[in-house]
Order: sequence, then structure tokens, then C-alpha cells
Amino acid sequence: MSRADELLAAAAAAPGFMPADEGRALHDAALAVEVPGPLLEIGSWMGKSALYLAAAAVRTGRTVVTVDHHRGSEEHQPGWEYHQPELVDPATGLLDTLPSFRRTVHPAEDVVVAVVARSEVLAQVWTTPLALLFLDGSHTEESARRDQEAWVGKLSVGGTLAIHDVFPDPADGGQAPFGVHQRVLASGEFTELPGTGSLRLLRRLR
Repeated sequence: MSRADELLAAAAAAPGFMPADEGRALHDAALAVEVPGPLLEIGSWMGKSALYLAAAAVRTGRTVVTVDHHRGSEEHQPGWEYHQPELVDPATGLLDTLPSFRRTVHPAEDVVVAVVARSEVLAQVWTTPLALLFLDGSHTEESARRDQEAWVGKLSVGGTLAIHDVFPDPADGGQAPFGVHQRVLASGEFTELPGTGSLRLLRRLR
């Protein structure tokens, strides 16, 4: 088994919310992108999607950059549906997924650079054109729009934009990522590629 295949197997077994077919589609999109530059994801949780990207990175000689404050999104906080009490740091009383993330991505530490920050803070100092941008951060309308405005312009022409949890029907899920998808398409700067499940892929044209 190649190292990339080992990372794919680790990704499939890792905790997280990304279905296996969507994870493989993200990996394949990262593998297929032709322009130079790193792969950057916004929203890492415990590192599952980072491993799918890392498997592509070891095959193509790229670097994966993950951006997450590791305090969880709204739905992960106490009293919400996806809260996991075992992830609360007793010293601070706050959710902290960074230790779990580090355990997950340990096999890929040579290709994954973890930035612990709010995405809009890092965006202010980020200048490297991206080959792939994966948007999977907080899904409130405000935060999804903020990630879009801060990062989509940093994607190279010919690069791939991946957006997770895009649900056209509100009965299936929140609408903030769908709104990002619709605004990006309406800009005329992107063309849509075949997606998988709730994962949408777009290629930047100009």
C-alpha cells in the first residue's frame, strides 16, 4: 500500500462529518488541479478532510494548510445538537478540538501545516495564490459570507473552489454554504465541475 493509500484509509477511519464518497471526491479534486500552489481548507474539526487533502498532497508534492480556531462552530457548543462534552478543555471551559486534530493528522505532519486562527485574521496576511480552496467553516450566514469574501479572491485562475454542505433544499440542511455557491456562480468568474453529495466543485476562470 502506498503512503497516499494509507492516508486515505486513515481519513476514512477518522472521526468527522464528511461522508467517504465526498472525502474521496475532495481528494480527487485536489489531485486533478493543475495550477501551482498550496491546498487550503477553512474548518478542520478533527482533521478528517485534512487527511483526504494530504493524500493528494503527497502524490503531487503540495502542502496542505488548515485554518481553524478549534473552538467549534455554533452547533458544537453546549446545548446544541452536535456538542461533545469530552472535547471541552477543563482548564478553560471551552471546546478544544486541536488535540484531536493533531492525533488525526499525525501521519501527515510533513505535508499539513495547521494554523490556529480565525480565517479572516489569517486572510489579512495571506498572499500566496491557492491551487485549491476548501470552504467548510462555520455555517452561519455571517461567517460563510465572511470566509467567501476573505478567501475566494486568493484562489488562482485555474484553481478549484470546493464548498461543503451545499443543500439547495432547506429541508436537507443549512443554507449558508448554498448561498456562497450561488454567489460565486453568479459572479461569472467560475464554472461548475461535477460534484458529489453536498460537495460542490468550481473552477476559477478569471
